[in-house]
Amino acid sequence: MTTATRRSRLIVRAATLADIPAINRVVQNTYPNLDDYTFDELRGQINNFPAGQLVAVYEDTVVGYCATLCLPEVQVMANHTWAQITGNGYGSTHDTDGDYLYGYEICVDPAARGLRIGQRLYREREALCMKLGLKGIVFSGRLPGLKRRFKRFGSAEAYVEAVKDKQIRDSVLSFQLNQGYELLGVQENYLPADTASMGYGAHLLWRNPEYHQPEDVAGDSHVHLQRRNRVRIATVQYGQRAIDSFDEFAQIVTYFVQETADAKADFVVFPELFTVQLLSIKNEELRHRAAIQRLADFCDEFRELMADLAVKFNINIIAGSHPTWVGKDLQNIAYIYLRDGSEHLQPKIHPTPGERHYWNIVGGDSLNAIETDCGPIGVLVCYDSEFPELSRHLADQGINILFVPFSTEDRNGHLRVRYSAHARAVENQIYVATSGNVGNLPRIHAMDLHYGQSAIITPCDFAFARDGIAADTTPNVEMVAIADVRVDLLHEARTTGSVQNMLDRRHDLYHVQWKPRRRALKGAKAR
Repeated sequence: MTTATRRSRLIVRAATLADIPAINRVVQNTYPNLDDYTFDELRGQINNFPAGQLVAVYEDTVVGYCATLCLPEVQVMANHTWAQITGNGYGSTHDTDGDYLYGYEICVDPAARGLRIGQRLYREREALCMKLGLKGIVFSGRLPGLKRRFKRFGSAEAYVEAVKDKQIRDSVLSFQLNQGYELLGVQENYLPADTASMGYGAHLLWRNPEYHQPEDVAGDSHVHLQRRNRVRIATVQYGQRAIDSFDEFAQIVTYFVQETADAKADFVVFPELFTVQLLSIKNEELRHRAAIQRLADFCDEFRELMADLAVKFNINIIAGSHPTWVGKDLQNIAYIYLRDGSEHLQPKIHPTPGERHYWNIVGGDSLNAIETDCGPIGVLVCYDSEFPELSRHLADQGINILFVPFSTEDRNGHLRVRYSAHARAVENQIYVATSGNVGNLPRIHAMDLHYGQSAIITPCDFAFARDGIAADTTPNVEMVAIADVRVDLLHEARTTGSVQNMLDRRHDLYHVQWKPRRRALKGAKAR
């Protein structure tokens, strides 16, 4: 079982004709001083290039729109006006043999700002460009601060250079440059109706780092339009120390989420039971079973916090694990929050002997791949990583990345998880990201000492890091490790690598057979 609670969802998908009234409303709200599109123009944009028009939808309401078309290199690099390049807003100039994706609209409803919707649209547009195998993205962006600063700089060219050099900030151009776009120059009379920009446009380019031949994506309107080939993972090695309130805990967690989101990570992973820190608020001397049950009381607050952070910072969060009541059973459950607002649960299948004896933790019985905008992933909590059948079951479901939140009190325990993670990466030809606790919590029985060295682990072959480690941390130091991993290298390794573990399995001799579940996680709750 994965999804347990219906929460607000923020998705990006292909626009449909039925979205036209809502798109028109967003455009009007975003640009009250500019002419809005007619329904006919919007209909033309969608019909001329269905895969290139995107909408962001939050709580079933369209809150953002992005319009693109494909054009030859000679056309997008030459001087042009908005009307020329777009066929007067109809998108009728779309060329299926074009070299570049041309962006001619991105707008976000002002009422929905603060959810990084613009960033989401930019990233989905980049993913579409990579999927189509185009050379890059070109557009001319607005310069809303130009008119009021023109006297100071004397020209549009001088103004954009000052923005580029970070001497001043332009609300649009600065954002675009921070997204990795290159400034090609300034285009005069690009959009005369844009008086704040004095009709000028900043000519910008994003180069596709994975340029390849086009692939057909006709009809693709998946919730997450395109899966990224390059995925950025951040693992938090979390320092346990006493705190005074849940708000203090929230501030610490928010810091890590915000910093990794600002580093443009697609995923951030926290350790198993890192929420044990909450028991230090009252600093009571609780015995084992009373302590874990007290920790379970924080479940609702914890889930609400992590769900909000995933949407707010536009990042997928593997939120470690937290003790949770499922009916009359107490389970150690990993929580996963995707940036579209959805929540997924993964119970620990194998409680350790200590968890069973001291805490009366019961193992779960569901294990499912989780669909994300970066492809399917799996989560195994600590001890579960030491059972190869589990990761094989997830690999059979198509995962490319396995996340392993763990918590160990000594080096021996840590190395069991670490060596197992390397084995899982080799035998399934996947990436494995581990995240552990460090530091001490006096008076918290069975969770007072911690030892960890978190890592992002790769298969061992020529295409990957020499030691099978994309990034790791210093043992027992609170820190973050970040690495980029490429999904295409996994596919190459599985078919043409030095060894081909996935292909060479003896299906005639063995397989993993998952038995029906005894119960569902729908009963997961705090009590």
